[in-house]
Amino acid sequence: MNTKTFIVGGLVGGIVDWLLGWLFYGIIFSDKFPQPDETTNAMLFITCGCFAFGFFMSFIYNKWAEIKTLSAGLKAGAIIGLFMGLIEGFFSLAEQSTPNYELFGIVIFISIVMAGVVGAAIGIVNGKMN
Repeated sequence: MNTKTFIVGGLVGGIVDWLLGWLFYGIIFSDKFPQPDETTNAMLFITCGCFAFGFFMSFIYNKWAEIKTLSAGLKAGAIIGLFMGLIEGFFSLAEQSTPNYELFGIVIFISIVMAGVVGAAIGIVNGKMN
């Protein structure tokens, strides 16, 4: 695994994830998801989570999958996003006294799109750096 490619891909992936999270959770679907409390460290933890996801995807793409194109990154990211969305959605349904299936679908949709775009960005970085 090329360490430099892993690091740059992880940073790019984290930035893309943060920007898409702001777009989806902060703007488009802000009425469906609670907004972070400004008095806590919520934004710090959100940012850390975005970069953790970027590095997670970069590790998979560099170490195991050797993904180096936009299309391969998009496809692999969308599949990872589907399963992550299903996991998050099912656990969320388990916590609700009245299941919200609309929110379940939104979570899966957002997860697929965000992971797909993050994956595409990392695929581009990998292709340019190798």
